Amino acid sequence: MQDLNTEIRDIIAVIIEKKPEEITPDARFFEDLGVDSMMALEILAAIEKKYKISIPEEKLAQLTTLNQTIAVAKEYMSQTNG
Repeated sequence: MQDLNTEIRDIIAVIIEKKPEEITPDARFFEDLGVDSMMALEILAAIEKKYKISIPEEKLAQLTTLNQTIAVAKEYMSQTNG
């Protein structure tokens, strides 16, 4: 699953304009990385588009770290792929 982790980290890095290595698995997006709500929506939309999944907007509150974001993406990917 390393590829998924790297891909999602890279997506986030582009959107929040940081180097991928700055985004550690447990770095908090809002407190540590300066992510705002618009960036969070962009991250959600980019992940949905890349993996052809649909994540409800109420899940946005759970996208607080790289690990959490990956967990939510995996949850919806497994539902899509059956």
